[in-house]
Amino acid sequence: MSRLIDITPPLRSSSAVFPGDARFELRQTFSIGPGCPVNVAAFSMSVHCGAHADAPLHYAKEGATIDQLALEDYIGPARVIDARGAGPLVEPQDIEAALADVPQRLLLRCEESLDPDVWPEGFRTLAPETVELLASRGVRLVGVDVPSVDPDTSKDLPSHMTVFRHDMRILENLVLAGVEPGDYELIALPIRLEGLDAAPVRAVLRTLARD
Repeated sequence: MSRLIDITPPLRSSSAVFPGDARFELRQTFSIGPGCPVNVAAFSMSVHCGAHADAPLHYAKEGATIDQLALEDYIGPARVIDARGAGPLVEPQDIEAALADVPQRLLLRCEESLDPDVWPEGFRTLAPETVELLASRGVRLVGVDVPSVDPDTSKDLPSHMTVFRHDMRILENLVLAGVEPGDYELIALPIRLEGLDAAPVRAVLRTLARD
């Protein structure tokens, strides 16, 4: 029997964001009490807070917005690969052996584990050559357990630009610690935010039923 594995970090006021970006903020609009039968909360945050899907508009001035992207890329067969290592970048040779018959969606565990309330300076991320390799193998979506597919200090975003050239999709800030490498079904649909450069996702993996 299949089961669901939640790979979404919690969203709360302490959630880490890129320095200077909008944090998660919560307020109570209505509270149950005399004359009020309901609780209603409101929140605001960066569209890059927590697990999210980048749209091409995030890294290309004329790129597509998140509501213009096909949902099919965000649901379907996926592979989780352990890409942890000592270097700052996941290089092609670090994962090439695990790409046989790779599905169109690939999730890379780059770090041991991350505290969702602490910004992880110097996190391990993807070499652009690795993105090129994935594109050559037919990968349509790449997900990572870190805040970006490029280093947080990067100004030219070479891996994002490689993704853009190949019209691939990106998921960031997933929780992959404790997920066994292997094949799953991914469900990570972005919220339909019109005209924006990213959107939050509730990302889950469904284990594959065994005969």
